[in-house]
Amino acid sequence: MTMFPGDTFADVLAGNSAYSARYTPSELGGRAAQGLAIITCMDSRIEPLALVGMKHGDVKILRNAGARVTDDVLRTLVLATYLLGVDRVLVMPHTDCKMANATEEQIHDAIREEFGVETASVEFRTVDDQEAALALDVRRIRAYPLLPKDLAVAGAVYDVQTGRLLPRDV
Repeated sequence: MTMFPGDTFADVLAGNSAYSARYTPSELGGRAAQGLAIITCMDSRIEPLALVGMKHGDVKILRNAGARVTDDVLRTLVLATYLLGVDRVLVMPHTDCKMANATEEQIHDAIREEFGVETASVEFRTVDDQEAALALDVRRIRAYPLLPKDLAVAGAVYDVQTGRLLPRDV
């Protein structure tokens, strides 16, 4: 059996040990029971299931920096819509997001200056106008030729200070 290096993941293994001790296998399959996919940011302040009042097995959650609709998100949505029961998508960026509070150049500079790593070959997809980026991402899903034409797509901004979901007309 392969082990994790040193004690770097000791907390992860301890947490999993406690989890598996009380774990009961689910009757759930791989389908989204509520037919919903949420595209949101990787920010740990966001609890996607809780903030929409749903539970484990109800939703497919796709996370990345800035909640952007990337080619990989589109690939995943094709699988989710045809194979996993998704018939509606919520694109949900959030307030106080690093990707909306810094420019592409600032992110590259910060990593280079603090860590000495050149990241010029990576596009971080920062946004200077979060509302416009949200509208573009919603349109991108709606226009994607491999997704069902009747797929319901909506956009909303999650406010990390109030916990409120703020729908947008996009």
